Amino acid sequence: MEHPPIIEMRRINKQFGKVQANADVDFTLRHSEIHAIVGENGAGKSTLMKILYGLYRPDAGEIFVDGRPVTISSPRHAMRLGLGMVQQHFTLIPVFTALQNIVLAKEPRKFGTLLDYQQAEKRITALTAQLGFDVPLNTLVESLPIGTQQHTEILKVLYHGADILIMDEPTAVLAPQEVEGLFNCMHNLKNEGKSLIIITHKLDEVMAIADTVTVMRNGQSVATSPIADTNPDALAEMMLGEPVIPTSVTREQLENTTPMLHLEKVTLSADSDARKGLAQFISRHVHKAPLPNPRESSKPHLDQIDLAIFPGEIVGIAGVEGNGQTQLVEVLTGLRQIHSGNLTLNGERLAHIPADRHRHGISLSDRIDDNFIIGHHKNRRYCRHGMLQRKSIQRATLNALDKYQIRVGDIAHPIKTLSGGNQQKVVVARELEGRPELIIAAHPTRGLDIHAARFVHSRLIHARNRAKAVLLVSSELDELLHLSDRIAVMYDGKIVGVVKPAETNKRELGALMLGLG
Repeated sequence: MEHPPIIEMRRINKQFGKVQANADVDFTLRHSEIHAIVGENGAGKSTLMKILYGLYRPDAGEIFVDGRPVTISSPRHAMRLGLGMVQQHFTLIPVFTALQNIVLAKEPRKFGTLLDYQQAEKRITALTAQLGFDVPLNTLVESLPIGTQQHTEILKVLYHGADILIMDEPTAVLAPQEVEGLFNCMHNLKNEGKSLIIITHKLDEVMAIADTVTVMRNGQSVATSPIADTNPDALAEMMLGEPVIPTSVTREQLENTTPMLHLEKVTLSADSDARKGLAQFISRHVHKAPLPNPRESSKPHLDQIDLAIFPGEIVGIAGVEGNGQTQLVEVLTGLRQIHSGNLTLNGERLAHIPADRHRHGISLSDRIDDNFIIGHHKNRRYCRHGMLQRKSIQRATLNALDKYQIRVGDIAHPIKTLSGGNQQKVVVARELEGRPELIIAAHPTRGLDIHAARFVHSRLIHARNRAKAVLLVSSELDELLHLSDRIAVMYDGKIVGVVKPAETNKRELGALMLGLG
């Protein structure tokens, strides 16, 4: 006898202001299935899954879990039903250890009152071994590489009893080497009887990992198919509603002997962090948990970095997450101060497209148009005599929305009402419209669909062709090989090689990224 679907969503509707995020959407998940949901930014994928996880309430529709109708009122209720969600932006507490984050709100106790971290650690260590993870449980989350943070999130939802995992853009923050490990983990979970839903825009990964795929467009489900019955071209055409036409961008050759940015022997030591002291206090006096274990705190984040970036070129930075790329961007954008070496910037205007748009790129609760002027609010175009010029701001915002093809219901709404991809496009539009001379772009297409990613690529190449200097940090090797004039590879805080895309390949880059070059 065939099992009923483990999840069934019928005619789900959700509207935010004038935007119909979901319109009569049907979705079915079966036992021990990996089901991918694909679609352009703003297609309604994340909204549908947030409804399933209890983060949003649907305006209309029905949800069934194991054949029983349910009303999922909150994430806590969803977890009681066996659902867990690993969101694109992790929900971990940076100053807690991995262990503290995993057991939070479900701390084991002995004698009814005392916290028993040893019991939890034993159980979670067994789970990590079963999944093939390497998570240092007593290390602060903020000290962990992004890939390890994701493993911590997965351990957290499994520890809390999830049989159904929802993963929003699960490979968006992973280096190529880490993606294979994640896929192995997903196969292991499936073999143990877990069911997985992945929201993604990477069609090659859908073909590699999923059993079934659902395509969404304009808030509706337009097709569901076994993965064996489709292909990337067909999926892309259904996502966009039209055939995908390959685009080419002309790359002009420019000569310039004066670097826009020059780093000489730049070193950034691994200094102590006041927040670690707070975490130790909490561990010792509140949770009674093992103290955090600093990871090689004496090793510098950046070690003798030499790099020059010239006007009219894109220099890519490749590396497995946690090898100094984040600290390099923080130094270049003024968030950290170098301890030795020289850093010379030959220009005044700098644009920063941050890796984490929520922490460093936008103000989630503020209006969309106000987010367009962050960092430019003193510009005479937007501010006179200390007063914001609301009409000028709105006019500039509407022009940018049109130019960068961003779907918005009302520019007065908070930017958190936009999809993640459209939030990212707001950041890109704001930074590139500021006429920068140097562009620091950290993972600029993370979470973007095919059209949006190609559009951002074209804007970066357009800036390069206008003699702007671009530093591109990305975990996507295809992106680096496509856009860069030169690629610098970082490992262990050092630049271990600088190569030209035409003279290398993914295998050679991967070897350098692992310190094997």
